[in-house]
Amino acid sequence: MINTSRSRIVVIVTVLLALVAAIIAIGLGSVFIPIPDILSTIFGSSSKAVNATIIWDIRLPRVLLAMIIGANIAISGALLQAVMGNPLADPGLTGVTSGAAACVLVIMLAAPQYTQFIPIAAFVGGLIAAGIVYALAWRRTGISPITIILSGVAVNALCGGVIGLLTIMYSDRLPAAVQWLNGSLAAKGNNALMMVFPYAIAGWILSFFAIRKANIIRLGDQVASNLGENVNQIRILLSLLAVFLAAISVAAIGMIGFVGLVVPHMARLLVGSDYKYLLPMSMALGALVLLIADTGGRTLFAPLDIPAGILMAVIGGPYFLYLMRKKAF
Repeated sequence: MINTSRSRIVVIVTVLLALVAAIIAIGLGSVFIPIPDILSTIFGSSSKAVNATIIWDIRLPRVLLAMIIGANIAISGALLQAVMGNPLADPGLTGVTSGAAACVLVIMLAAPQYTQFIPIAAFVGGLIAAGIVYALAWRRTGISPITIILSGVAVNALCGGVIGLLTIMYSDRLPAAVQWLNGSLAAKGNNALMMVFPYAIAGWILSFFAIRKANIIRLGDQVASNLGENVNQIRILLSLLAVFLAAISVAAIGMIGFVGLVVPHMARLLVGSDYKYLLPMSMALGALVLLIADTGGRTLFAPLDIPAGILMAVIGGPYFLYLMRKKAF
């Protein structure tokens, strides 16, 4: 068992690391801005208008958006892993991400006049995909871990087919959609940040209220029932919350894979399985990981801006294979 004092310290250190990484990320780019200049601009004591424009209009919104999306997806993965009792469950592998993406793409390509409904479409698409996976994986004795993965593969294939069909039918509108599908934060400014921020705050607050339920459901259906809890009700509520957080993230920047799988797993190794620490740890670590991926994508290969989703796939794919090899499910 991991000491609770140590868990608190690990969470606090990770939060501080994420803040330091954010300041460094703001300074990196085609124009390098030293940390003292960043701090003086943010706290209003700098007179350099160029720095202010770069920081407030370009880099700070992108950094904050990466951190918010990373936190959202990591929390979503942690909740899905509690609900399904499977450390390999995440919004990508369970079809939630691809379901949300398929519905968003319908609006982006076929009905762009209704872009204000993209968050709702993402939520509906994620719900449908999660519902299908649940229906396919459910057995009288509970949910089989292997069946969840196989069901997720099937739903991902189905949604991938829909996405492929849409990209062929509307190939003339494809460039913007391709960037979005790969989970790019390029050209995402204050509008995207303002769109996702209130939803994310609501989701985070609800997630922290759900910590006790997540701890109960991870003990297993029999134990939860003996404690007088309605297992199915808990499972549905936590799933809705996980789908909501994943869907608003997809609506904002597109498909980001493996954050929901890798981050909760790393967090569990660091602070244990108690959601009192696992959830904030996943949140802080998710923000840090996606921020590093986005910063690396726009600086390591400059002037190319590699989408964070592609880098996460390159990192997350081998890690997933490692988990499979270790039979961590």
